[in-house]
Amino acid sequence: MEIAIDLLWLRPRQVGGTEFYIRNLLDGFLALEEDFHFILLVSRDNRESLAHYAVDRRISLLVADVKSANIAGRILWQFFCQNRLFRRHHIRKCFIPVYCRPLFNGGITYVNVIHDLQAAHYPEYHPFHEIAYSRLCWWLDVHFSRHIVAISDWVRTDIINRYHVRDDRITTIYNPITVDPEEIVSLSVLEEKYGIRDKGYYYTVSQLIPHKNLDTVIEVMRQIREQNIDLPHRLLISGVNGESRTKLERQIREKGLSKEVTLTGFVDSAERNALYKYSRAFLFPSVFEGFGMPTIEAMLFGTIVITTDRTCIPEVTQGKANYVADPYDVQEWICAMQKPADRIDEMDFSMYDQKRLTRQYFRLLSETLGSKERM
Repeated sequence: MEIAIDLLWLRPRQVGGTEFYIRNLLDGFLALEEDFHFILLVSRDNRESLAHYAVDRRISLLVADVKSANIAGRILWQFFCQNRLFRRHHIRKCFIPVYCRPLFNGGITYVNVIHDLQAAHYPEYHPFHEIAYSRLCWWLDVHFSRHIVAISDWVRTDIINRYHVRDDRITTIYNPITVDPEEIVSLSVLEEKYGIRDKGYYYTVSQLIPHKNLDTVIEVMRQIREQNIDLPHRLLISGVNGESRTKLERQIREKGLSKEVTLTGFVDSAERNALYKYSRAFLFPSVFEGFGMPTIEAMLFGTIVITTDRTCIPEVTQGKANYVADPYDVQEWICAMQKPADRIDEMDFSMYDQKRLTRQYFRLLSETLGSKERM
């Protein structure tokens, strides 16, 4: 049996945590010993970044005549042309690692992953067309897809409560998280590039969008400087650009924090890993997450995490991070940063093991899209 994996939505270095998630999962599939045939549905402009997976004889590429960067064109093509392409290539099963999908099944059986219902909770941060598209796809997922994967129990409960999905049609599978301790740049590289020293700065990884609550930690840094608090005065923020970048840059300038707060933009894994490792603490002020992979990545490097107690974050961090009850309270953040607890040794990191979680996906696809023997 041939199973397609739809990757048309993937815009390299522009979709944040979902890119790390799917690449970790694909790498996990490569490590399996079982026989299968996955066909990666790719676009003209993302095929190059995914071509190396086809070195494995069990994986091949199918290139759609569409560009992922042309979001509107890609959506229309997926709605009305994707099923026809699958039928022409005798493909009848498809796994989509995100919520988007065609309007109709068209003889194809789909399994979708829903990472969160963000646009439903924070519609004020999304344009109308984005909200309408998200809600349409979620509705199609729960009514027409064979099965749904949620990336945390919190997301699973949120979907069930909003769409009244039967328990047996939705499964929680955590995101696989992999960090290579050997893939890391030296501290001297960071010192030269950013003017920082070991444990002399705070770090966060985030999309530059409003519910990530970066405004608060920027104000925290201003208060640390103004009150001359004995804490590092530097904050580095890495992440893909979002609609808030201009606002954040203006806020940093207006608060006179150009020397204290640095927006690094996208950084590669080696630099990101070093920034995790050498930071005093990892700050994660988000008020809405479906999973929150950076918190676990930071802990894997032995770095204390200070975050909020909102949505899935306490679940995913196993209650072992430091939590602020009011994500917008600057003084509460400063208090947490002054006396953080280190409970990393209590974490069960096997919960995010790539091989374990990849096998969960493999079993799920086997059960919903065909037997293991036929894959």
